[in-house]
Amino acid sequence: MNWADWTILTILLVSSLISLKRGFIKEALSLACWVAAFVIAMLFREPLSYLLTDSISTPSLRDIAAFAILFIATLLVGGLVNFLLGELVKFTGLSGTDRLLGMLFGALRGFILIMAILLLIPAVVPIDRDPWWQQSVLIPKFLQFESLSREVAQSVMDFIRGLFSSIESVTDAQQR
Repeated sequence: MNWADWTILTILLVSSLISLKRGFIKEALSLACWVAAFVIAMLFREPLSYLLTDSISTPSLRDIAAFAILFIATLLVGGLVNFLLGELVKFTGLSGTDRLLGMLFGALRGFILIMAILLLIPAVVPIDRDPWWQQSVLIPKFLQFESLSREVAQSVMDFIRGLFSSIESVTDAQQR
């Protein structure tokens, strides 16, 4: 095993341990909050920007402020909900199961991060010809999932494009 293999193992271990400590509920809800914050900020940025017209005269700064206010407010509300659900999990005695599922969530997140690195960096820099890449024990094992990873990434991108189309439709309807 070389330094690339140890780096891969470290990413998996750190991601798993962080999620083991936080638990599945907190990890999943945290991810959902970030997505929700982005969607809410995109959906309601223009109406809030209009309300800020008297306070901020520059349209681009007004849009940035509206987006930031909505994004941060959603994250704060999500953080409060996340805290309360975490307390509920402790109260119900499900914390062991929650932590185990959290560890699995973290391992999956680490796997996704490693796949992203292994697929994106060689597309920009030809490191896949370097000796350390060729001598790695783990890189070939991860690259067995390359076609599946590309299919999933394409599905996620299609979903995001559809989401943006929906957001644009709602925004256009709000402007009428």
